[in-house]
Amino acid sequence: MRVLFIGDVFGKPGRSLVARHLPSIRSRYDLVIANGENAAGGFGINRESFEVLVDAGVDVVTMGNHTWDNKEVLGLVDDPRLLRPLNYPPGAPGRGWGSFRAAEDVVTVVNAMGRIFMDPLDDPFTALDDLLAEGGLGNVIVDFHAEATSEKGAFGRYLDGRVAAVLGTHTHVATADTRILPAGTAFQTDVGMSGPLESVIGMDPAAPIGKFVTRLPHRYAVAGGPSEINAVELEIAGGLAVAVRRYRYREGAASGVFEGEAGLGAA
Repeated sequence: MRVLFIGDVFGKPGRSLVARHLPSIRSRYDLVIANGENAAGGFGINRESFEVLVDAGVDVVTMGNHTWDNKEVLGLVDDPRLLRPLNYPPGAPGRGWGSFRAAEDVVTVVNAMGRIFMDPLDDPFTALDDLLAEGGLGNVIVDFHAEATSEKGAFGRYLDGRVAAVLGTHTHVATADTRILPAGTAFQTDVGMSGPLESVIGMDPAAPIGKFVTRLPHRYAVAGGPSEINAVELEIAGGLAVAVRRYRYREGAASGVFEGEAGLGAA
C-alpha cells in the first residue's frame, strides 16, 4: 500500500498548488492525507478550502491547534474525512481518528496534538494507548501536530512497532530525519509546509519581522509568490512501514523530487 501525506497546506497559495499538482500524481497512491489547519488564510479551515483539497484528490484532512479558528469548521467536523486532534477533552465536536479503505485494506488515520508550548490538551500518549487498545484499526498513520522536536521524537519512539507511521506537523519546516524506526514505524519530525516559499512559515515577512523588531502587534497576511509542496510518501505492509521518503515539488518544476529514501526497519 502506498500513501502520500502532505504537510500543512497554507492559505490560498498552498491549496491552489495542491489542486494543480496532486491530480497529476494521484494515481500512484492508495490514500492521500493532508494537514489542512492553515488552509483558510493561514488560520483554520473553511468549506471552500476543504472542498478544494478533497476535489484535488485528498482523502483525509487533519487539523491541529488552529482547528477552531474559522467558524465554518463547525459545519464540517461531522464529515468523516475531517479529523481534529484526538486528545481534545470529551465533548469537543468532531472526531480524532477515522478508518478508511485503501488497497483492499484498512488505514486508520489519527490526529493528535502535543502539549509542549501548545494548548493544554489531554495527554496524547494515553489517548493513543486507549485507541490502540480497541484493536481492529488496520494500518495506523498518526499526524502528530506539535511544536517541540523532543516531544515529537518521544512520541514516535513510544509508538514504534505499534503504528505504521508517526509524521509531525505544525512547525512548517521539513526536517531531514526521515527514517524507519527500529520496530518498523516510519517517522519524520516535521513534514514541512505546503505554501509560499518567500515567507516566514507562510506569512508575508514584513509583519513577523516588524513584530520581532518592535514587539508591537502587526497584521499578518499570507505571502504571495511561488509555492512548494512538502510531503512524505509511505509504503506500508502488515501494519508497518517498508519504505518512507520525503517528496518535494516546487511550483513550475517539471516534476517532484524524492529525498531521503529509507528501507525496511529492523523489526
